[in-house]
Amino acid sequence: MSLSVKTRAERFVSTLRHCQILGLTVEHAAEETLVMRLPYSQSIVGNPLTGVVHGGSLTTLMDTACGTAVFAVLPGFELCPTLDLRMDYMKAATPDRDLLAEARVVRVASSVVFTQCDVYQDTDGSERDLVARCSATFMRIGQDMTPADFRARIEEGMTAPESEQ
Repeated sequence: MSLSVKTRAERFVSTLRHCQILGLTVEHAAEETLVMRLPYSQSIVGNPLTGVVHGGSLTTLMDTACGTAVFAVLPGFELCPTLDLRMDYMKAATPDRDLLAEARVVRVASSVVFTQCDVYQDTDGSERDLVARCSATFMRIGQDMTPADFRARIEEGMTAPESEQ
């Protein structure tokens, strides 16, 4: 089955329960980059007095965006667990504004994939307000180690089963 990079990314995200809970969506996906949106909500706020998004939400966004970019560009359906993620937190995100993560696959090696990601907020549609940046590496475990039922869910466009919700 030949699916577009964006379709592969969207199907991968739809199988991950935390993406459903957080409302993560794939805005753009191509061989070079993947853009994912985390909508602002009270459930991701770290400090209710200021409305600032919790750093864990940013880390989850970055890890998921990088991992999805990896999954979307590999030739076959292959899970790649995170080996390392290093984040530079530039500034607090502005409350009441969505966060966008732009992830790039820098290099695909035989056993490791290297990525980078920027998290930003749009200011007026033309400028980006950089919030955080990360570098992450992912381990390739091979298609044969990726569970067949997971691969089938993506090929068929199914969401996470009830037992995972």
